[in-house]
Amino acid sequence: MNTSARATGRTVWVAIRAMALFTLVLGVGFTALVTAVGQLALPAQAAGSLVRDASGEVVGSALLGQSFTDAEGAPLRQYFQSRPSAAGDGYDGAGSAGSNLGPENPDLVTAIAARRAQVAAFEGVAPEEVPVDALTASASGLDPHISPAYARIQVERVAAARGIDADLVRDAVAEHTRGRDLGYLGEPVVDVVELNLALDRLGG
Repeated sequence: MNTSARATGRTVWVAIRAMALFTLVLGVGFTALVTAVGQLALPAQAAGSLVRDASGEVVGSALLGQSFTDAEGAPLRQYFQSRPSAAGDGYDGAGSAGSNLGPENPDLVTAIAARRAQVAAFEGVAPEEVPVDALTASASGLDPHISPAYARIQVERVAAARGIDADLVRDAVAEHTRGRDLGYLGEPVVDVVELNLALDRLGG
């Protein structure tokens, strides 16, 4: 074997060993380290921010919205309702997306008008009192949050359906309202999944 062939063989062997080493260190070791730190420092978040009912059964994630409707798709009166979703048939984790319709698209304009009338009738408020997040889907279609304004118009209906005092429901809303990030970024939001779970724990 000539010198050139031996040099090429050594180079290839060094490259193979380097690739194996970096695969082990970065592909396996670093991944294991990050996973271990996540499980130790932030176990709930690392597991998917799962939420459980009173029996301990997983019923969702605090990071993902879901519909609170019956088998026919009608909203359940005892639950706070999420905003509309364009993800698949609604809150489909495998089909995360917005509607991609522009603000002047006739289909979107028609859908918003229909939603405004439906929400106003369901909540017993005037159409102009319906907040914008009750009419439009989020970009992901999976946003678990609604505005405090949308939560506010649902309080009386939820309290009546559950047969509990409206002040208890308002307290639950306040408890599950998150303020602006760092005190100034974004807007206050209410996590619907966690709020409804808290109401289930109250009973009614």
